[in-house]
Amino acid sequence: MQKDHGSTPATPTGRLRHRRRSTEVLPDVGKENGSHLLVNDQNKYRSMLTRIYSSIWMIGGFVLIIYLGHLYIWAMVVVIQIFMARELFSLLRKSHEDRQLPGFRQMNWHFFFTAVLFVYGRFLNQQLVNTVTSGQPLYQLVSTFIKYHMVTCYFLYIAGFMWFILTLKKKMYKYQFGQYAWTHMILIVVFTQSSFTVANIFEGIFWFLLPASLIVINDCAAYFFGFFFGRTPLIKLSPKKTWEGFIGASVTTIISAFVLANVLGRYEWLTCPRKDLSTGWLHCDPGPLFKPEYFTLPAWIPKWFPWREVQILPVQWHAMWLGLFASIIAPFGGFFASGFKRAFKIKDFGDSIPGHGGITDRMDCQCCAKFSLFVQMVMAVFAYIYHQSFIAPQSLSVDRILDQIMMNLTFEEQQALFMKLGQIIKA
Repeated sequence: MQKDHGSTPATPTGRLRHRRRSTEVLPDVGKENGSHLLVNDQNKYRSMLTRIYSSIWMIGGFVLIIYLGHLYIWAMVVVIQIFMARELFSLLRKSHEDRQLPGFRQMNWHFFFTAVLFVYGRFLNQQLVNTVTSGQPLYQLVSTFIKYHMVTCYFLYIAGFMWFILTLKKKMYKYQFGQYAWTHMILIVVFTQSSFTVANIFEGIFWFLLPASLIVINDCAAYFFGFFFGRTPLIKLSPKKTWEGFIGASVTTIISAFVLANVLGRYEWLTCPRKDLSTGWLHCDPGPLFKPEYFTLPAWIPKWFPWREVQILPVQWHAMWLGLFASIIAPFGGFFASGFKRAFKIKDFGDSIPGHGGITDRMDCQCCAKFSLFVQMVMAVFAYIYHQSFIAPQSLSVDRILDQIMMNLTFEEQQALFMKLGQIIKA
């Protein structure tokens, strides 16, 4: 009997065996790389409208949270972290193995909330003490927690470690140790960038909002320049990225950084650092970076130009460095995310946001192209390092000394210091 090469061989049980299909959208190897460019995508207008509608809701919610202030922005970061962790925990989950390990999935969340307590407990050590007074019961609770913060987090982690060892099951070792390592990798990725992000928030909303906005601007500009002018492929890892989109986005981002810093830098509630966890509008001396300087335009400027003098904030020159970094370096975080998704054969980390993917795909509230949390991680770290290296005062100030006294001395020690200073001044 002639063998039918077009049929699928049957298994001994009589069932057809099908090869498991990947969820990754692989490029067609039979076409040239240029055919995958966004300018040649037949469904690009439908995809663009879906993303625009979702972006309006995201941007509206983001603006509202920014308006509410530091504490609400911090809360937004924590909520986003929880959704990110859920999506990443699910990435390597296998339902068959999980059914044989009851309670194993809860251990991931134990490590997650231990990391939350460790990272933000240290931050509360610096911020919360200034919010409460010594006469309140909350102060005693906070003081006790701060004193034993490190040891509490350490033993919580040790408890999770022992939990993991006790749950080890024969023939499941490889899966369990793989999940253990994956959990720790997720915690590093999620909390590294977020700790820098929260630090930027309390240095002034300006230092959180400007870098995040530049990523959004670069993202959208790259999408639209690639949408209308893209012809030359940029990198094989992301076939729809083009040199036209990259260059157009870079110029747009640097110019936008210069202009946007002038707009944001005029509001004290955006530029003032938050010293405690209280709510409300802030008023402070904005400092020399946010005080306008006036420059006379050269004589060759046409007379019909309406301004003879321009007003520039010194922080605008720093903003251009942030814009340069956002336009040239940060996109490589997106390329890293693309390679990460291809390695796991997925298109998106989730599908909670129409047209964008999951929360992890849109952690930085971007509106157009397919970047992810890795871009915001790179940008948040750079913004913090740049601020601490070139902007934050390096010498001690009265405010910084008072903060150290409030954080590290007991009430009795503060009274003794007060009496000693009084004796020194009188002498």
